[in-house]
Amino acid sequence: MLNKKLLPVAVAAALTGGFSATQAQAEVEVSGNVALTSDYRFRGISQSDESVAVQGGFDLGFENGIYIGTWGSSVDFDDSGNLGSLELDYYVGWASDIGDSGFGIDIGYFYYDYPGDDGDSEGDYQEFAATVSFGDLGVGIVYSDDYYAGTDEFWYLSADYGFAISDAFSLGFHLGYNMLEETKLDSFGNVTDGGFLSSDEDQYYDYSVTATYSVAGVDLSLAYIGTDLDDDDVFGTDWADDTAVISISKSL
Repeated sequence: MLNKKLLPVAVAAALTGGFSATQAQAEVEVSGNVALTSDYRFRGISQSDESVAVQGGFDLGFENGIYIGTWGSSVDFDDSGNLGSLELDYYVGWASDIGDSGFGIDIGYFYYDYPGDDGDSEGDYQEFAATVSFGDLGVGIVYSDDYYAGTDEFWYLSADYGFAISDAFSLGFHLGYNMLEETKLDSFGNVTDGGFLSSDEDQYYDYSVTATYSVAGVDLSLAYIGTDLDDDDVFGTDWADDTAVISISKSL
């Protein structure tokens, strides 16, 4: 969340009239989302300096399983580098059920862009991702050849389990394992080879438990999010400490 060769054909047909109006209505689904969160956390680490973030996205989905979209959020990294105040993500992928087995697969490409990056922070990066799901359980793997802030190679393994308690209330559980190319230190213990952590740590766990209540088309969520990182790993901040995050979102 890759049939990248088929995607341009499908998008071009939909946008230039290659499908009839009836076909386009049946085969293309347009959706959007907006959200307000008390702290934008990504893989357990605050992207908004533990402050409120405004978020939103737009997606096109096709009957053959191909999707394309963009998503953005306000960010604040002033304590670790100048990446500006905006993150924009672009993605394309393919998702499908695997016959009648109950399994599903989702394969995608993601590009993370920080338009305000001053060039020194090496913020922009790409990822390749694959997820296999069965019922309410999903397991995923992510790879980046040049991860955020000059970290070089990065792998991410994750497991997610979510279920509905009622029509309005649901619970979700997440566990992630982050593997970074080891950061190099000089003889004084100073970081010499980049990396988005400020120590020689090359792996960490992130986890969360999220309760969501849906009413009148609006989702209200309360999440407990954390990692096993120390403050010294994240530039002396508490960006990776366990915390509670409140969010309100709506699909459009």
